[in-house]
Amino acid sequence: MINKRISSTFDTNINYALLFRLLVAMFLMSVCRLLFYSFNTSLFPMENSGHLFSLFVAGLKFDLVAVLYTNAVYIFAFLIPFRFRYSPKYQEVFKWVFYVTNGIAIISNCIDIVYYRFTLRRTSWTVFREFSNDKSNIQLGIQFLFDFWYIVVLVVLLIGLMLYLYNRVNIIASSIKSNWVYYPVFTLVLLLGVTLFVGGVRGGFAHSTRPITLSNAAEYTNTPAEIGIVLNTPLSIYKTLSKQPLKKVAYFNSLSQLESLYNPVHHPVAGQPFKPYNVVVIILESFSKEFFGVFNKNLDNGTYKGYTPFLDSLVQNSRTYTNSFATGRKSIDAMPSVLASIPSVVEPFVLSNYSGNSINSIASLLSAKGYDCSFFHGAPNGSMGFQAFAKMAGFQHYYGKTEFNDDSQFDGMWGIWDEPFFQFFARTLNEKKQPFMASIFSVSSHHPFHVPQEYEGKFPKGTQPIHQCVGYTDMSLRKFFASASKMPWYKNTLFVITADHTSPQVSHDVYNTSTGAYEVPIIFYKPGSDLKGVDDHLIFQTDIMPSVLSYLNYDKPYFAFGSDQLVAPSDKHFGVNYNSMLQLFKGTYVMQYDIKGAVGLYNYRQDPLLHVNLLGKELALRDSMTTLVNAFSQQYNNRMIENKLTVAGH
Repeated sequence: MINKRISSTFDTNINYALLFRLLVAMFLMSVCRLLFYSFNTSLFPMENSGHLFSLFVAGLKFDLVAVLYTNAVYIFAFLIPFRFRYSPKYQEVFKWVFYVTNGIAIISNCIDIVYYRFTLRRTSWTVFREFSNDKSNIQLGIQFLFDFWYIVVLVVLLIGLMLYLYNRVNIIASSIKSNWVYYPVFTLVLLLGVTLFVGGVRGGFAHSTRPITLSNAAEYTNTPAEIGIVLNTPLSIYKTLSKQPLKKVAYFNSLSQLESLYNPVHHPVAGQPFKPYNVVVIILESFSKEFFGVFNKNLDNGTYKGYTPFLDSLVQNSRTYTNSFATGRKSIDAMPSVLASIPSVVEPFVLSNYSGNSINSIASLLSAKGYDCSFFHGAPNGSMGFQAFAKMAGFQHYYGKTEFNDDSQFDGMWGIWDEPFFQFFARTLNEKKQPFMASIFSVSSHHPFHVPQEYEGKFPKGTQPIHQCVGYTDMSLRKFFASASKMPWYKNTLFVITADHTSPQVSHDVYNTSTGAYEVPIIFYKPGSDLKGVDDHLIFQTDIMPSVLSYLNYDKPYFAFGSDQLVAPSDKHFGVNYNSMLQLFKGTYVMQYDIKGAVGLYNYRQDPLLHVNLLGKELALRDSMTTLVNAFSQQYNNRMIENKLTVAGH
């Protein structure tokens, strides 16, 4: 009897037992992924087995997050430094906690072996909301069991394997008898465990690391479809628990009527030859329009100088706009908006249930034209989810802190200082074959608002801590353009300069309103061209992509929620952004909506502090803007849900 027990189990301390059982959970997640792929190989054509292996390896990172979430209660129960955790009854209770939570995880993964074929995305929490009021759920469930009986067999086998492996270890009481030693030691173990748990669910310990989201899976894939291999279903459910799904709407029954009001599919102008200019898109961290002197000559009784002397001078030779806005207030809102013309509505696109949708972008469309497309961000690779989105958007190359390869220029918090990284940007572009498309996202104008030691006191401190950082980044841009102007590709390049969002550090009330809080610069500059002047047309970050493509005479249909405001601005144009409410901008007016409907209508140019609500006075304008927001909502919601953010065949 003793020999039999020894042959089937081994005795260990509680921490090793916990680690072993978590590894069992990880192993079962990988088995589920293997089964998921094996039953759906036709959905994932692979160029080679090496790439498939890399997807499985990448999946381990997402499995770890799912296992930690699934077993959070179990982990804490085993780490608390009390001796009652060795009690047989205590162990029995939490054995069943492990069985139930991990059993549900196995079941959800196995269901997607079949259900994925119908949705082409991992099941999310929205499925439970979708079918919550369906009276035929039980009947459908029974039918599922009969039609896909082999899934039931797989679930039984996997749970049986889980039970067998779980019971391979027996926990023995600690050999530390003295409480004066026991409690300090295991309190430290608890703290270490909590630290590792937090690092595991975030995906790392770097300050710039953001918690892993579903969109991060795109970083490891070649096509959006492959995201399904990298992800697992439990994580997909956890990450969408608090997210409200979009609902299909039908304000207009006629497609022709809807498209006459608003159509996000863009068609080329016939007979215009494509112009293969290089495209460089510069996204500046937290660069509010308020920081520019050239845009704010009336502030401080006409004495305001701003903090961007170089950009102010560049504006004199560029096309820029008096009514220019961001679509969001977070960095992760900016990349989809600027590069793929996808605004964030309610929540950032990359964190939404629809982040795995197929999209087109400046990079993906120009890649098909033979462009070399690169994205640059001086932060540690993978931070903010930028690398994942860049891959999803069709960028072929990513250059981050790793590729810069000189930690002496690291600011200690966010990334490589802007000055050296912009110089790296210029040098790297100079090695590219033309035409190329590149985008860079700056980092230095960020909390804690330091500048390199050699520049302390060199820039105006202003009234906010960020102001000296703005001066430093402006200088970095001046040096970048000075270097680039000596390079052969410079004169053949269209530069676009904007910001990801505004800064929360505001010095003037006009930039502290629900409209002013979104005012960012949007500047188009092409050396030696006639692309100059200040335009009072409304422009949003989402208009950058169609404006760039129009300037190049892009000759194929494409999808963009924005409009061309560079070559052929339209009086019908409008833009949206969202914070606590949806705001629809048209001309010099903004209308605000909450869940009940329109709550405000303002002429934000004549009334920049938004004191006069015109909702009850401008009835015709109110009705026309309501029609526009309904048209936008129908196109946005339905296309997101149906995964129709590209033009078929292009």
